[in-house]
Amino acid sequence: MEPSVLVATHLSALYPSPQPITVYSIQKDILNLPRRNDPGHPPEHASFSSLFHTPLTGTILLRVTHGGFMLELLSLSSDIPPLRFDFPAPILPNPSIVMSGSDELHVLLATRFGSLYRIVIPIREGTPLWTLHANRRWYREYVLQAGWVDGLVQVQGTHCVVISLPGGSLLRLEADALGSDTQDDVWRETRSDARSFLHSIASLLPALHSAPSGGSDIISISTHPQPTDIGNVWTLSRDRHLRMWTARGGCVAECALSSTAPGRSVAARNASPSPANPAVLLPPEPQRLLCVFTPSHTDDPHVIAFIPTEGSLTSGGYFQLFAVNGDTLRTLTAFEASETSAHCHLQDFIVLDDMLYTLWDKQGQSMVEVRGLAWDASEERTTGGWSSATYAQEAELTPAYLDELLLSPGSLADKFFEAIMRPGIFSPLTLQTAITQYTDACRSLPPPYPTQLLVSYSTVGEQIASVVGCTVQRTKDPKTGAPLDDNYWNALKRDWEGFIARCREIERNGRWPLAIGRGNPDDGVLIIERERIASLAGEDLPLRLHRQLSCSQPMDGQFALLEVLWTMRTKLGPRLMSDMESGMSDVVQQETAFHYADIIQDQARLTSFREQIDEGLESWIAGRLQSIGQIEGAARFVLDIIGGFDKEVKREEEDSELLSRPISPDWLRALTASYASTSVHARYDIALALVTFLFFLADELPQWDQGLLAEIFVVYRGIAMLRYVARQPAGDNATPSAQAQLGAPGNDDEVVAKLRNMHVSTSRGAKFQPSHSLFHRLVDLYGHSPGLPVSAHRFLDATGLLQSISPAHATRLEVLFCERLRLLGYREVARAVVAWLPRTPGVTYVLARLWLDEGRYDDAASAMEILAGSFGPHTALAGEDQQALAGVLPSEKLFPTQFDFYLHVADLFKAALSTYHDVSFTQLALSVAPPGLDTMALWHSVIKGLTDLGRYEDAYTALVSAPYERLKRECTSQLLYRMCEENAVDRLMALNFAGLADEVEDALAFKARNADPRIRPFYSRILYTWYVSRGDYRNAALTMYQRARKLAALTGDPATFIELAELQLEAYVVAMNSLALVDAKNQWITLPITVETGHEPRKRRRLTKHIPESKYAAGTRDAEMVELKDMQYEYALLSARVEVVRRDPTLLSAGEIALPSASLVLRLAQSNRFNTAMATARSLDVDMSDLFGHLTNRCLRLSRNPDAVMSEDTSDWLLTDKVSSWPGTPAEKGWRYLRQSLERHDGPQTDYRYTKVALETIMAFDRTSPPPPWLIHTLEEHHPEYLIRTCLRFEVLESALDHTLSMMRRSDARLTDELSKTASATWLPYTLIDQVLVAADSQSDLSPRGRSLLSDLRAEIASRLKRVQKFSPAAA
Repeated sequence: MEPSVLVATHLSALYPSPQPITVYSIQKDILNLPRRNDPGHPPEHASFSSLFHTPLTGTILLRVTHGGFMLELLSLSSDIPPLRFDFPAPILPNPSIVMSGSDELHVLLATRFGSLYRIVIPIREGTPLWTLHANRRWYREYVLQAGWVDGLVQVQGTHCVVISLPGGSLLRLEADALGSDTQDDVWRETRSDARSFLHSIASLLPALHSAPSGGSDIISISTHPQPTDIGNVWTLSRDRHLRMWTARGGCVAECALSSTAPGRSVAARNASPSPANPAVLLPPEPQRLLCVFTPSHTDDPHVIAFIPTEGSLTSGGYFQLFAVNGDTLRTLTAFEASETSAHCHLQDFIVLDDMLYTLWDKQGQSMVEVRGLAWDASEERTTGGWSSATYAQEAELTPAYLDELLLSPGSLADKFFEAIMRPGIFSPLTLQTAITQYTDACRSLPPPYPTQLLVSYSTVGEQIASVVGCTVQRTKDPKTGAPLDDNYWNALKRDWEGFIARCREIERNGRWPLAIGRGNPDDGVLIIERERIASLAGEDLPLRLHRQLSCSQPMDGQFALLEVLWTMRTKLGPRLMSDMESGMSDVVQQETAFHYADIIQDQARLTSFREQIDEGLESWIAGRLQSIGQIEGAARFVLDIIGGFDKEVKREEEDSELLSRPISPDWLRALTASYASTSVHARYDIALALVTFLFFLADELPQWDQGLLAEIFVVYRGIAMLRYVARQPAGDNATPSAQAQLGAPGNDDEVVAKLRNMHVSTSRGAKFQPSHSLFHRLVDLYGHSPGLPVSAHRFLDATGLLQSISPAHATRLEVLFCERLRLLGYREVARAVVAWLPRTPGVTYVLARLWLDEGRYDDAASAMEILAGSFGPHTALAGEDQQALAGVLPSEKLFPTQFDFYLHVADLFKAALSTYHDVSFTQLALSVAPPGLDTMALWHSVIKGLTDLGRYEDAYTALVSAPYERLKRECTSQLLYRMCEENAVDRLMALNFAGLADEVEDALAFKARNADPRIRPFYSRILYTWYVSRGDYRNAALTMYQRARKLAALTGDPATFIELAELQLEAYVVAMNSLALVDAKNQWITLPITVETGHEPRKRRRLTKHIPESKYAAGTRDAEMVELKDMQYEYALLSARVEVVRRDPTLLSAGEIALPSASLVLRLAQSNRFNTAMATARSLDVDMSDLFGHLTNRCLRLSRNPDAVMSEDTSDWLLTDKVSSWPGTPAEKGWRYLRQSLERHDGPQTDYRYTKVALETIMAFDRTSPPPPWLIHTLEEHHPEYLIRTCLRFEVLESALDHTLSMMRRSDARLTDELSKTASATWLPYTLIDQVLVAADSQSDLSPRGRSLLSDLRAEIASRLKRVQKFSPAAA
């Protein structure tokens, strides 16, 4: 048999932990047993496993976990989630799966509490084997009449189950009727005893019956594999008695087996019913010591039994083969196990195709031994003996190995973390269990706890990196205060070593072998462990040589150089090899400009290689090399071993074969990845030994073929890259979108299935997530072929990393390998792999894409610019570089021109949201664009990109440079709006926009009309600035006036009235100032009249929120003219309203904001805002009679009670800077303020009505108090009649007489001065004078002064009459 090797993968890395289906029992008195919680044995580890296979269902793995309480079914032929059942009692050994016809799958099992369960799974062709959330009754229960049992269960089909009982008896259950979804099964129980009548009599005689107690207890039970019509049962008891049972006869045959291996003549011996000498009983635990099968040359069933001899130094036991002839057992032959099985324990064995496959527990690890069966003693020599298969040697994280890791530079925690996270070292379940135990141990210490122990983590790796070592604190020397760094690092190392030791213990328990079997014949023989599934695969040449070299086994002469290399590698020690490995990695990753012989000589001198080899080793190597002879040929042969694959790997498959090949299940792809990783590590060790050998021959290398040296280096580079990738876990880096981009089959279904089955595990379940190795994901990507090692070799060959012949080039497959790593999302790994390759155009492109993915846009842009010269008709790329570069481009072919490449790069940066480089490469594309090509979209992209970057001057330059007028018009508004939004108005005004001024004004005007004037940017102000900067003051005034109108339309909310009014006033002021700069004859603007803006002159107008553009079209709008005085009026009116509201905010809530102008002036006066009131009244052309009446009243109150008036707000008249500077009392200041106000605002144009109001106010307040002389003087001079009538109205006769007399005297004076005597010169209001005289005559209590004035008035009248009469004749 060809050499074989075991390759395994962790089940927890492939399958999630689904929510179990709870199974209940009809037994009411069942106990609630506690679950077993062994710290080194996680509940997810299986205690029993078996395989079931049919063409309809595929291969199903049955596992019993959680201390026997959980039954788990895993489909190994599809990627559906596992199915779990949680039972109320422990499951007895050997639950089984059987087919019921072709439409149902039955799982039969018994529990320790005497319940027999049947789980029914319907099968429908073309649908998943099972569905977790099916709304149906999964199981049926039957309670055994025999009560609680603790034996072995053997299922013989859907209708028969056999259970072993104490004392060697059997309980046979046959189903009379199968149940349904509403009914349970009906079973018939039959008990059979192993003891015959004669044996019973002999047992009564003590001398004849000396067997130890419990010897008849059954420890192994077996039947013929299904489907079959053989109903016999075979059992093996502790006293090594093999019995055959039938349904009717019970125990019909019995054979006693020897406790030691018999000789070759054992086949000729006559079987005895009992051993001659009692032997030590076999252990009471259930074991798999029987196997029933039918060989290919006969139809008679055969039984093979194994008797362990664990105390033997030569083997682990012996096998004895029996043929079944009716009801008898006929011994055929017996043979011992191999010598390598000594001190090992047989876990399981099976016969397949007349070959015996045995599974051994060798110190906690699986070992498979295979041999052919001999049907009699004469055929024993033709079987070929035993062939063993174990796992390939892998690095164990022992303390010594951890010390070797620390020889290379780097962080201790990083190195240990990287080591435990390597694929295949520890399972996700192991890591989760270990970190949970570690955390619990840390929390058992007295608080306070480190923060790391109290934080939740998203992944197990993140939790390990944060928690392990968190309790180690750096201390200081109590004497010197210096930090004790050595103590800290030693403690941290011990903490990590303790955690790793915990992981190793849990992982060792998880690798305990359980069963061996075969499912799909194409999958080969499978080994089931507690937490892993393994396959027996062919051992390729590198693995075989590596195993022989590691075990120091003899080798063929053609591999003599390999023995020399391995011996030298072993003798050099780990430190020197670590330095050599690091130095070689640096050399290979650098682009060399010297011969490799010179490089190796230089490195040998730097590391002092020859000085570190002792003379004895050097002499031995020299002697062996002389015996080999052709060193170069031998080195080339070793190189072929490292980079060679099986011949069938190169076979080209036809398209029909590829299409018909089914999609491999995930666990098979994981096994392929595991085999590939194992082979890569073996090849790397050999390659490193070969490179080390070159250092030994450094002085002789100049005579070597330089091509051979280059090939050695390139193969070492390729295998080192593969080894680095093989050590990387996949984690969660690969997103579904990335895999969908790569075209991986079934990704959508896989993602949907994973999302559909995300369940929270129970308290017994570990909270881990399935994870893959990076090799596993690459196998998915490159495709999987059935069978090992073919599938692994095809995968390694497809990567192309071992096909190069020169380290100065990067082949197409090598570049594609790096690109696929990038597309999968493993950027760090891809970057590390790219570092091994020379900077060819293809590698440079992949590196640029990596930098682009990582956000290093400047580096990516520089690399892309360098690549531009690789495209176009004048490219100087070699054919190999062209193929490599084309393989990683989107279309898998080179771009015909640099223009196309620049566009491709621009799209990449656009997708990465790097606008700067997107614009840069678009500009480069424009610079090399073919003549006549429509580049409008490119110009638009450049302008928009520069605008988004804030490079407005460059955007403007591109805008005016664009050869498309329509594009200019479209982009102008975009540039304007962006500059306005970014508050770049100063930069906007600095731009000329030659030929585009109309577009600028239209764009800004549209925003000014329709944008909210309260929100930045203030487009009306910007448009105003634009007009002013170009001397267009009329349009500037129009813009700000429209802003004021829009603000006025928004003053509906009283809470914002003041804020909006201030903005409106500001707009009015700016508009008035701009319009004032226009020629006085043309100080007007025009506005369109709409339905909403119809109004009376000088009233507040309301603007629409959106004015249709058609209203601004030439010849289609109705215009309204607004002059400067109209703006001034609106400004004054709004200012008054603001002032009034500030004085009395209650007006807002009362809805009296829009008061008329007269009311506003009056309210200002009532609030003592006389200056403001007068200015407002003057601007609004409002009568100020009430204002001056109120002011006169304040002056009168000042004269009477100045303190009361001064307590009021007088800031706008008495406390102004001007009035405050006047001398006198407040009353004097008040009267003076009144006098000056009258002089300013009263006169002939008002007919002195404000002075009259002041007089009437004074007279009405107190007629006995004389009015101010200046007031009387003004009226006497301009309105004496009014003054006299007022005095008469208020019955102040003395004043009336006095004013009348004064009027007559002034009239006489004018009469004397008149040169031409006319009628008007002699006119007096005689009627009024008569009224004064009559009133005075009727006044009885006239004062003496009054009587004197009356007499004087009469005399004055008489004198005037005389003078008038003199003038009359003269006039005549």
